[in-house]
Amino acid sequence: MLRGALAAAVTPLDGDRLDEAAFGPYVDFLRDGGVDGLLALGTTGEGLLFAVAERKRALELFVAAAGDGLQVAAHCGAQTTADTLELATHAAEAGAAAVAVIGPPYFQLDERSLLDHFTAAAAACAPLPFYVYEFERASGYAVPIPVLLELRERAENLVGLKVSDAPFDRFAPYLVEGLDVFVGPEALIHDGISAGAIGAVSGLAAAFPDKVAAVVKEPTESGAIELGELRAAVERNPRHAALKYILGRRGVPVREDVRRPLRQLSDGEREELRGWLASS
Repeated sequence: MLRGALAAAVTPLDGDRLDEAAFGPYVDFLRDGGVDGLLALGTTGEGLLFAVAERKRALELFVAAAGDGLQVAAHCGAQTTADTLELATHAAEAGAAAVAVIGPPYFQLDERSLLDHFTAAAAACAPLPFYVYEFERASGYAVPIPVLLELRERAENLVGLKVSDAPFDRFAPYLVEGLDVFVGPEALIHDGISAGAIGAVSGLAAAFPDKVAAVVKEPTESGAIELGELRAAVERNPRHAALKYILGRRGVPVREDVRRPLRQLSDGEREELRGWLASS
């Protein structure tokens, strides 16, 4: 089972193609930073912007680079159930430690549609541990609690959730007894773990694994506040490109390139980030 601090990893690119040579050094950086694992191809990893074949290859590269030293969870959420099942099946075959699936974005699915979708996805990767990825802002709707309760009856491999909703009153309802919950918003790590969450899956840890791992291992209110401030500073710029730029400045051979329609940093944004990193 997944535990502790997981980095929501970026996906290294060279132009518009996977930068295969960068996966190994990047995973080494995350390992050296003290995280317990990583989530591949989630929101921070630009997952929904890649074709199925690209997502499969990226996951294979992450798993190969991680070896036995880090657990790799695969985000397999997609617009269609067919693509989700293909990705979930591949994740199990490729050696992923777990599968996470967000509700398909754009169409606001009803409870029956969501339940059928998640049930099929869990079955596709069984007996691999399965997690629902709850992120209302990204999917366009929240996963209703009754769906999770029914899914637990249908899918024996449902073990938990990653919850990226904030503030805490939107996060707290997903602390369902018997399900492992990972905190998405870094500012909620202390509150979430104090209330029963077992760890964090952090986008900030994609570039600052050491800082996030330290707060997950010893959660404090002040530590969580500092992480929230750090994330806010990063997000003054386009987040995906900013995280990749920061990785480069920290000595990791990850380029700033992102998959369109995401955009790279402007010269002014790079200069601002450079100055902020130098002073922090």
